[in-house]
Amino acid sequence: MTIRYALPASWIEYDPLEIAGPLTAARAAVLSLTAIPYQRSWAEKLQVIQLKREVAGTSRIEGADFTEKELDAAMAETPGQLHTRSQRQAAATVKAYRWIAGLPDDYPANEELILEIHRLVITGADDDHCPPGRLRGRDENVTFGAPRHRGATGGQECEMAFRRFCTSLEGEMRGHDPLVRALAAHYHFAAMHPFLDGNGRTARALEAFFLQRCGLRDTLFIAMSNYYYEEKNAYLQALADVRANGHDLTPFLCFGLKGVELQCRRLFDEIRVNISKALYRNLMFDLFNRLKSARKRVIAERQIKILTLLLDRTMTMDELIAGTEGLYRNLKNPVRALIRDINGLIQLEAISVRRVGEDRYEISVRLEWPTEITETEFFKRVKEMPRAKTHGISRIVHERFG
Repeated sequence: MTIRYALPASWIEYDPLEIAGPLTAARAAVLSLTAIPYQRSWAEKLQVIQLKREVAGTSRIEGADFTEKELDAAMAETPGQLHTRSQRQAAATVKAYRWIAGLPDDYPANEELILEIHRLVITGADDDHCPPGRLRGRDENVTFGAPRHRGATGGQECEMAFRRFCTSLEGEMRGHDPLVRALAAHYHFAAMHPFLDGNGRTARALEAFFLQRCGLRDTLFIAMSNYYYEEKNAYLQALADVRANGHDLTPFLCFGLKGVELQCRRLFDEIRVNISKALYRNLMFDLFNRLKSARKRVIAERQIKILTLLLDRTMTMDELIAGTEGLYRNLKNPVRALIRDINGLIQLEAISVRRVGEDRYEISVRLEWPTEITETEFFKRVKEMPRAKTHGISRIVHERFG
C-alpha cells in the first residue's frame, strides 16, 4: 500500500521534552566545535574532506556507485569528462554546496533559494528527465521510500504545499531552535517531494543551508549526508515514522540531532589532532635546532625530516626508508646512520614502532610527546644516547640499502 501525502496542520510539531536531551547534546557539540582554535590552512583541507564525505553520502543514499577516483574527478574545480550519471550528479552536488557556502548569513530562505539549489543539483546530471527548478505539474507524481510514500499530488497540491512550506521557513519555524529548523526543513521538503528528481539531494542541501546559520559553515561544515548514508535504514525509518504520525517531527529530530552531535565531535577530533601536530612540530624545531655540536646538528636535520614525514601519516619501515633515502645514500655507513637516528627518536619517545608482521613495522609519531618531554629531559637523553644501537628493524634497513 502506498501512503499518500497529507498537508501538515503544523509545519513544526514535536515533543519538546523528548528532544531536550539530544538537542542539548547537539548544541554542546556545536559550541565545542565553533570554540576550538584552528589554523585556516589545515582547516581548509579538512573542509575539502568534509565536502567530499557530504557529496559521497548524499549521492550514495540515492544509489550512486562510483570509485574514489571517479569522486575526486567529479569534485575537481574544472572536472574533465564525467562518464557516468553518478559522477555528473556528484559534480552538480559539489556546485550546489559551494554555492550555498558562499551565501551571506542574511540570505532569505524562500522559494527562489530552493529552486536555485534544485537547478544546481539537477543541471548537467538529471536534466534529461527532470526540468531544473520546476515543480511537478499535473499528473506528474512520484513515489519513494519503504514503505512506499507518495509525494504531494502534482499540480495544484504540489504548488500549494511548496508555497506554504516556504512561508513557514521564514514564519513559524523561525521561533524554534536553528538546529530544529534545519531538520524540520529537511523532513518536510523530502515528504512533499516537489520535483520529479533530486528531491533527497535538495533536501539535504537545504538542511546544510540552515546549519550554516548555526555556525556550521565554511571550515566548520559537517557532513550530515555521510551520517545519513552510514545510518541509511534508520534515516529512512525516521522519515517514515514522522509521516505515519501525522508529521510529528519527534523521531526525525531525535535521529538528526544525534547525527549533528556525532559529526561535530568527529570534526572536533580531527581538528584536535591537527592542533596536536602543530604543537609537536613547534617543539620539534625548537629543541632539535638548539643542539650545539656540528655532528648533533647534522643528525637533528635528518631526524627532523623523519618526524616531518611521520607527522603526515603513519608509515611502514620500507616507506620511511624510501622517503629518507636521499639523506643517507651518500653517507659512509647509511645503514648504521639510519638505525641510529631512528633509535634516537625511540629513546626520546618521540616516535613509536609497532611490529605488524614478520619483518614488517609501522612507525608513527607520539602526539602526546610535547606534553611529556621537558627541555631538561630532552637534552639529558640526547647527551646519554649511544652513537648507534642494534634494533629489530636493522635487517630491513640493510636489505633496503643493499
